[in-house]
Amino acid sequence: METSFNIPNLGKPEIKSPLNLSTVKGDKIFNFVEDEESLVYDLSLKEYERCLNTGSDPLCLEVAGPRESIFFNPEETSAAIVTCGGLCPGINNVIRGTVMALYYFYKVRKIYGIPFGFEGLNPEKGHEFRVLNPDEVKEIHQFGGTVLGSSRGAQSVEVMVDTLVEKKIDILFAIGGDGTLKGANAIATEINKRGLKIAVVGIPKTIDNDIDLIDKSFGFETAFDIASPILRDAHNEATGANKGVAIVKLMGRDSGFIAASAALAMPVVNFVLVPEMNFELYGEGGFLEVLDQRLKNKGHAVIVVAEGAGQHLFEQKEKVKDASGNIQHQDIGILLKDVINKEFKGELGGVKYIDPSYIIRSAPANSSDSIYCSRLAYHAVHGAMAGKTMFVAGERNGRFVYLPIDAVTQKRKKINLEGEFWFSVLQSTGQPFQMP
Repeated sequence: METSFNIPNLGKPEIKSPLNLSTVKGDKIFNFVEDEESLVYDLSLKEYERCLNTGSDPLCLEVAGPRESIFFNPEETSAAIVTCGGLCPGINNVIRGTVMALYYFYKVRKIYGIPFGFEGLNPEKGHEFRVLNPDEVKEIHQFGGTVLGSSRGAQSVEVMVDTLVEKKIDILFAIGGDGTLKGANAIATEINKRGLKIAVVGIPKTIDNDIDLIDKSFGFETAFDIASPILRDAHNEATGANKGVAIVKLMGRDSGFIAASAALAMPVVNFVLVPEMNFELYGEGGFLEVLDQRLKNKGHAVIVVAEGAGQHLFEQKEKVKDASGNIQHQDIGILLKDVINKEFKGELGGVKYIDPSYIIRSAPANSSDSIYCSRLAYHAVHGAMAGKTMFVAGERNGRFVYLPIDAVTQKRKKINLEGEFWFSVLQSTGQPFQMP
């Protein structure tokens, strides 16, 4: 665990904020946030008692929000936005929110979109920056994907910083997941090495909800919201035949939050298989034996599997990685379909396999995610204009805070198989705790 969540600053903020907020303290609400305002990271009684007994201060997080004094002069400031990695509902909402906050809150007029991820910071790729303003982004929230385009894979950090300097960019907003945030941190490190005054801000994007330390990442709620009616239809397929089986594969490379949440939201699922669990197909108490018992008792079964589940069931082969450095998993959905068909040898009414992954990740954000995306963007802009760098804006314990990029990228968030959330899944599905 980090011993400090301090956020680096480019320098002392000495410019009066253009935001017209109350600065009266006393009995009135003080709308600006002071850097000294913080929130306790661990709210447990155990941590509270530890601090009392040891006399130590609790680990705290910096509260997000507008500062009374800012670092960048809005009239001279140039900001750029880049989106990297896989698609996710809400990216366009974040782009829109960032542009609107820069333009209307701080009167920043030089705002650019970097095309096709970090590729856009490599001149050899031939991509031109795109001018962004409220008219350009006013309707993009209605569409999925990213209007700026995205890409995977690393570019030369030195080249990317050279481009930021050449384009006279003062603030870089990087919207992306674990790999993107690590790339943004590397850019910020090179900027610091050169003694430049360029802020680098991350807005965490991962549909799998596996960013550590924050409550949730944007796009996650939309993902299991869209998946829910698909599970309903899969249930209809399974119950429409004697001993019918429906398999739905959902996203979740290392964490099974989408699969588990979708199953809870649409409680017609009988088995949820996630990367965090080890299960066996054969033997006493194995998945196939439990499935057989389910079919004999109920006459149908709906199985939801996360894409990263059951990789230990494949023959060990050389691991292949994508351009982002992620291990390319083999298709557990196809494996389950083939094994079930082979094991039951025509006894089933049919095995239907559904993979809606690309439909889900390319969809526009739902209402809840849309609100969340806008608020994330606003808080990222407030921190950036105050001269903060190497941080992400996120929600922790229901409050928006700033966290260092390197803190949230140390590990991936995973389902606790002994926690209340997973126990809720087991109660909903009726599946055994272990297989075996």
